[in-house]
Amino acid sequence: MYRRKPSGWVKHIDFIILDLIVLQLSYVLAYMIRHGVGNPYAETVYLNIAVIMGLFSVGVSIFMSNHKNILSRGFLREAYYVVLHIALIGLGLMAYLFFMKVSIEFSRLVLTYFVIIGAILEYIERLVWKTLLRRGFFMFGKRDRMIIISNSNLVEDAVNGLLSHTYGEFEIGGVILTDDAVNVSEEIAGAKVLAAFGDIVEYLKKNWVDGLFIYLPENDNLSKELHNEISLMGITTHKALVMNSDYTNRTVERLGGVLCITESAHIASFTQVFVKRTFDIVVSVVGLLFTLILTIIVGPIIFISDPGPIFFGQNRIGKNGRYFKMYKFRSMYKDAEARKKELMDKNEMQGLMFKMENDPRIIGSGKDGTKHGIGWFIRKTSIDEFPQFFNVLKGDMSLVGTRPPTVDEWNQYDPRHRARMSVKPGITGMWQVSGRSDITDFEEIVKLDVKYINTWSLALDLKILLKTVAVVFMGRGSK
Repeated sequence: MYRRKPSGWVKHIDFIILDLIVLQLSYVLAYMIRHGVGNPYAETVYLNIAVIMGLFSVGVSIFMSNHKNILSRGFLREAYYVVLHIALIGLGLMAYLFFMKVSIEFSRLVLTYFVIIGAILEYIERLVWKTLLRRGFFMFGKRDRMIIISNSNLVEDAVNGLLSHTYGEFEIGGVILTDDAVNVSEEIAGAKVLAAFGDIVEYLKKNWVDGLFIYLPENDNLSKELHNEISLMGITTHKALVMNSDYTNRTVERLGGVLCITESAHIASFTQVFVKRTFDIVVSVVGLLFTLILTIIVGPIIFISDPGPIFFGQNRIGKNGRYFKMYKFRSMYKDAEARKKELMDKNEMQGLMFKMENDPRIIGSGKDGTKHGIGWFIRKTSIDEFPQFFNVLKGDMSLVGTRPPTVDEWNQYDPRHRARMSVKPGITGMWQVSGRSDITDFEEIVKLDVKYINTWSLALDLKILLKTVAVVFMGRGSK
């Protein structure tokens, strides 16, 4: 019988529980530093905060994927995730105290001490637990003995790959090569050659083998007869389905009743997608209320400055090539699109985007290139983006994503450019918070977008949103 390994947040339940214990200990220490020796759980307010803190801790761990790839993370990266974990819990507790109107009954120093002590102790706890796991501690009973079946060209990759991506889960008992002539007992990458391929059945019958890892290309795979014999012996087999691929994210699932290998630039869990969409809806509803207020204030000024519609709608390309109409406050003269062709020779971008620092199509542009008037104001302050909250609410866009290209840009894309549209476009994104006015090469924008897609997480979205607020308030990147 083979015990399937847990997946998702469940496989990190040990870290989640240890974080909870350490945070509660930090909370008690913070209380004692502020109030002296005592029991914080004896007071209703402090007991409620302890419960809420535990819920926030679990929530951040699950929904923000705080423990993803934790065993392979280095010291600095672990410090980042610990600080993020504690900071979000701290912000959540502050919000709870504010909205429940109990902040007067709760010491702010306790919260401050808790954040500092919690970050230090949680960091130490994670490093110690990772070290113990990597050294094979808490592996009760004997570890599974894995035998690798490969050829001489691939066997080193197979051995090194297993050793570098597993931590005490099993031991490599040796290798069996499919090559015609092999030297039994020689060592390859530290693993002993156990038998010639023709003797594999005899070896498997008489030796301790918990599982086989088959690392072979499709044109050099095990015969059906041999595979059947291995199955009859009840030996668990693990077959490398994808040998070489540019995709780093893969999963196995059933599609139409057929077992498939699904590859994508990034594979998100249902929980992550649900949280992202829920956050989009909540924020877009609030954003639309501000849009209504801005329409009342800015709308008449736009109309007076250049009589015509207040809003500008343009066909854009969304996720995977979908067409949608994106809305903005109109910041350009009505004939802006027609005049674009006349200005292409003044394009300051390299590649498939158009940008002019002194764009005469913007409402209020002077003949001498000066920037004044309502058009420049709403672009500088990013007010023109507010109607896009309607696109977010509809599901055409997300708060954070990639910049949606125009139809003309899309039609000129090379295959590699299309990758940036494998996610929903966003109101903001990696490009917008990386000094968008300073980036004049479209290929650099593509690199930023692909980096965002490949490394996406809810924590990254939150980081980009916070940076966006800072960029807008400082007026950077919106020339």
